[in-house]
Amino acid sequence: MADAMITIVLDRLADVLQKQIREEVNLVRGVKKEVGYLSSELDAIRNVLEDAERRRYKDKTVRNWLKRLEDVSYDIDDVLDEWNYGLLKLQVEGSQDLHLTMMKVCSFIPSSCMCLNKVAIRRDIAKKIKGLKERLAMIVKKKNDYDFIVKQPVEPRESARVQSVSLVDLSEIQGREAEKDILVEKLMLGVVGQQLQVVPQVISIVGVGGIGKTTLAQLVYNDDRLVNCFELKIWVCVSDIFDEVRIAKAIVEIVKGSSPNLNQLEALINHLKDSISGKKFILVLDDVWTEDHTKWEPLRNTLKFGGRGSKILVTTRSERVARMMCATEIHHLGQLSDHDCWLLMKRVALDGWSEEDHEELQEVSKKIANKCKGLPLAAKDWEIDVEKLIRMWIALGYLSSTESTDEVELRGKEYFNNLRMRSFFQDFVEFKDRVYCKMHDIVHDFAKFLRNTNSLNLDGREDSSKDGVLSLCSQWRGRGIPGGMENLIHLRYLDVTGHNIAQFLPNICTFYNLQTLYLEECCLEEIPSEIGNLIHLRHLNLSGNSRLEELPETICNLQELQTLNLASCVCLSKLPEGIDRLVNLKHLPNDYTQILYIPQGFQQLTELQTLRLFHAGRGSNKLGYLKGLDKLNGSLELRISVHDREDVNEARKAELRNKIHMQSLKIWFINQMTSTDSDEQESVINEVMEALQLPPNLRHLTIRDYKGTKFPGWSSSSFDHLRVVEIQECHGIPTLPCLGKLPRLEQLSVWRMRRLEFLGREFLGVADGSMPLEEGNVTMSIMPCLRELNFEGCRLSKLPHRLLRKASSLQHLTVRDSFYLSLRYEEKNASGWGSLSHIPHVEVAKSY
Repeated sequence: MADAMITIVLDRLADVLQKQIREEVNLVRGVKKEVGYLSSELDAIRNVLEDAERRRYKDKTVRNWLKRLEDVSYDIDDVLDEWNYGLLKLQVEGSQDLHLTMMKVCSFIPSSCMCLNKVAIRRDIAKKIKGLKERLAMIVKKKNDYDFIVKQPVEPRESARVQSVSLVDLSEIQGREAEKDILVEKLMLGVVGQQLQVVPQVISIVGVGGIGKTTLAQLVYNDDRLVNCFELKIWVCVSDIFDEVRIAKAIVEIVKGSSPNLNQLEALINHLKDSISGKKFILVLDDVWTEDHTKWEPLRNTLKFGGRGSKILVTTRSERVARMMCATEIHHLGQLSDHDCWLLMKRVALDGWSEEDHEELQEVSKKIANKCKGLPLAAKDWEIDVEKLIRMWIALGYLSSTESTDEVELRGKEYFNNLRMRSFFQDFVEFKDRVYCKMHDIVHDFAKFLRNTNSLNLDGREDSSKDGVLSLCSQWRGRGIPGGMENLIHLRYLDVTGHNIAQFLPNICTFYNLQTLYLEECCLEEIPSEIGNLIHLRHLNLSGNSRLEELPETICNLQELQTLNLASCVCLSKLPEGIDRLVNLKHLPNDYTQILYIPQGFQQLTELQTLRLFHAGRGSNKLGYLKGLDKLNGSLELRISVHDREDVNEARKAELRNKIHMQSLKIWFINQMTSTDSDEQESVINEVMEALQLPPNLRHLTIRDYKGTKFPGWSSSSFDHLRVVEIQECHGIPTLPCLGKLPRLEQLSVWRMRRLEFLGREFLGVADGSMPLEEGNVTMSIMPCLRELNFEGCRLSKLPHRLLRKASSLQHLTVRDSFYLSLRYEEKNASGWGSLSHIPHVEVAKSY
């Protein structure tokens, strides 16, 4: 743990130094000297940590020394947080002072204020650094008393994994006979007495780490039934680094008996081709990790020159790897039974013991075997929210602090996927756009053991004051904050989701080093002003607090805040006035809220990427506030209240066409016009729609309650990425926009358009007389990807059946509450319904 913390601190020291130089803000005098001292001392300590960690469990004095080292490392990390915040605060105040200076003849007052503030911040940080240097010096001095072994540099190895071989002791194998027989039969298929396959068939064994993939492959490889089936038998352990040169060399060496003195892939590939050409082989590639098909392609193309009926058996932890290698058969390896686990453990752990000892240990060993849950190597039942897990890593500094937020989160996902491949996690489930998984009990218990000096039970019985993460699990039902929690002065991550902690929230606001705080569904009616003291907060989740009516202005002090989750805060009606000070805000999920007051400064949040709902034209909210928010992505619902012609200008100001990252947009119109002139109303609404100019890369578009009489000109534009279009409650329009030219449209749903009676050439994207739709004359591709077509509550009298007959991709056709079409459906052939038998699912429902 100390090693990881020191590595984090060293990276952050370098980052702070670069930032201070780059921003030209001299917050700490002699910054290079101070950073250099701390870095060199920590670097020297890191060289002895391997020996210190090895001795910590036996030597109490070493354990105490490591504890002091961890404490000072956390304190340095905290000071670096303050340092970063100080730089950010001076930047923000500097830009504000510059604005004031331009408005004043004399700039003395704002400059003086900034200087005084800068001096106070500098003095405070310098004082803390001095104290840390003294503490660190004592730790370095004490280090020499223990005669630690200094870690020697070692040459990097290609892979730390043990190389597997084909030989196996059959007496040591337990519980895989049935699966072995299945695979042997698959390998023999097309080899003995049947037509031989031209291209080598790839069969893959897929399963989590330690479940016995290699063992099963060894059993299959050595089965007597395969001896006379193949001219060549080749076993290569690939491991996590897919080295094409090494693999090609290994195959040639096994076939020829010697390794070619070649290092160029081109030469090796030709050598490999000559070695296997025309010879029927079975090749085992054990423990393949790479998903990069470019690594596999040269070998795959060369192996095609083997004899007919050749086979390739691949073992891997990932089904994606198997599919990348074009496996035609994927065998998912099941878990061992508890009985087989027990027999395996008995053989390995109790070998050489007497029968009496066996009987004495039998009960406890069977419990251990049951805990292994069918995994021979006992890889993972602890539910984990993957998003929260990555947030923990970020809060603890385990991911690089020099990268942007998006890059850090992407790296976190990469790390998680790497651990997933190594079987740290299992039982993956997706629910409401979130991914959940479990960790095996044994892995969890081992992690707790490693952290046993830095953990806190929910009843507070343990003594840590330096933990970085605390999550109150849903099973905890205490009446207050767990005892001892107030000592967690370095707490970075706190999750109290689902707990009524309103009376304790002011206390929580004293954890000044918090970076991530989950207050989800905590029955909060107000947020105390002390929330502004948590100046290092990056992520604050207030979602699901349905009684929360407003946010305190002090929340705008959180200038490092990147995520403010307000989803399902249904009573929240406004954002604080100083929202523009949240200069780092990137994510503002606000699904199911009614925020009708947004201050003008909102338009300065140009880093914003996530905004789920925007009420425009109601309260103070103006659609034009979206103008500069061009980094918005994902999905957005616009609820537009149309009052007068000024709303047309606001629609233009929004510049939706510049939101190139937006993928899903729902436009819901709310007519609140006071004019009694129906022509004026119609004109304004049509112009508002025309002025919106949609983002070009949309995949999903919904238009609801549009009271205009025509669709805008941009609806005829080519939206090449649109996959789903939904048109709802647009009663004033007699026809649909030109959708026939959309090359990727998969689903079209039209609900309750009372004036829609037919779908003409405009809908198909065919100008009058430009292209006949007669059978056999259609040369233009019309909605080639359409899979689902839904109509409900329209006055349609017919459908373009010639189009439907040609829409080979169409899988679902649904018509509900359409009087005329329902009558014709009863007549069957009158409108050609009988010719639509090629559509798998046709539903026509009537309610008249």
